Amino acid sequence: MGIKLIGIELFEDSQQSSHKYLQWILDKQDLLKERQKDLKFLSEEEYWKLQIFFTNVIQALGEHLKLRQQVIATATVYFKRFYARYSLKSIDPVLMAPTCVFLASKVEEFGVVSNTRLIAATTSVLKTRFSYAFPKEFPYRMNHDCCLIVYHPYRPLLQYVQDMGQEDVLLPLAWRIVNDTYRTDLCLLYPPFMIALACLHVACVVQQKDARQWFAELSVDMEKILEIIRVILKLYEQWKNFDERKEMATILSKMPKPKPPPNRYISHLLQDDGGQDNAISYCHSYWYFQL
Repeated sequence: MGIKLIGIELFEDSQQSSHKYLQWILDKQDLLKERQKDLKFLSEEEYWKLQIFFTNVIQALGEHLKLRQQVIATATVYFKRFYARYSLKSIDPVLMAPTCVFLASKVEEFGVVSNTRLIAATTSVLKTRFSYAFPKEFPYRMNHDCCLIVYHPYRPLLQYVQDMGQEDVLLPLAWRIVNDTYRTDLCLLYPPFMIALACLHVACVVQQKDARQWFAELSVDMEKILEIIRVILKLYEQWKNFDERKEMATILSKMPKPKPPPNRYISHLLQDDGGQDNAISYCHSYWYFQL
């Protein structure tokens, strides 16, 4: 398969498969506008650190449950989509993260993760991996809906690398870069095929592979690819200076918190036998009606 063929067929296929995804490609200014309620309490840098932190929580929880990386990525996208529409104080993110993992495991047909197993895994992960940020116990009650079909950069990335003929050299690094992009807003702002191309471009530079001719043959807006690359490079620069253990407890204390429910229904759920399982079911319904 030649370079021009991928420019005509694989590229167009990626665009078509990403078409449904366009309903969740947001304008950056609109995204920032929706975030203003939270930015009254947090700086943009602190909000960015929260994104990294909760992506790490979802990653750790997914690994603990032995989920595939695509399931973890889908959970991360669900998490970001919810908070693109709602303030952090609508539902506590530490409660939302396991819900996203639960839903992603069902949508990606990995197998149903039971409420009991999910709660046990979340408790274990928070105690062993993130105790510095969460000194107290949390009752896990959550919900979810949104557009459940998620297109990831992984498939187009694999196609592009295979066409380039550098699979062994470039794919492992480019794949890791794609994983890292979920710590940014990129999955909300750009189609998956563009993110895949940007990650491949970064991998080519790191591995010192000259792919200028290959990229030149693609009918793609390279300015947008460069925008994505700049976000990736900014992520790595800021991530390098982010001391999660020292900073997260303070940032979480500043994060706006949800208001208590207007009735006693939640407390009844938590007091009854199997209360946490009941509470999770309640919050699944709550999120459905919110969206």
